[in-house]
Amino acid sequence: MTKVIAPIGIFRKDPDMLTIHWNDGTVSDLKARFLRSSCPCAVCVNEWTGEKMLDESRIPADIKPARVLAVGRYAMAIHWSDGHKTGIYSYDYLKKLEPGVPASGPGKGVSGV
Repeated sequence: MTKVIAPIGIFRKDPDMLTIHWNDGTVSDLKARFLRSSCPCAVCVNEWTGEKMLDESRIPADIKPARVLAVGRYAMAIHWSDGHKTGIYSYDYLKKLEPGVPASGPGKGVSGV
């Protein structure tokens, strides 16, 4: 049986960084602006073509998660400081965005830099 990858902890490292500790022993650091620009919702990505609809130039430089909510056991929803709140980020999708580094390893796996 395949082990389901899921967070064991989600922390706001600073106003513009979320840190996810995964049950596979890795840690992912995700910049808020990178996460917002990677929103997979139907407002941000055309459901039929997969074309990105979000104009990244309209994302405020100081964007931050206002609220992070669990969606079942497979995803999290992020409500953003710019009012956007329709994005559901599956854990598989987040791991693809930032696979993470071993928790005891050197350095940080920072995406979107």
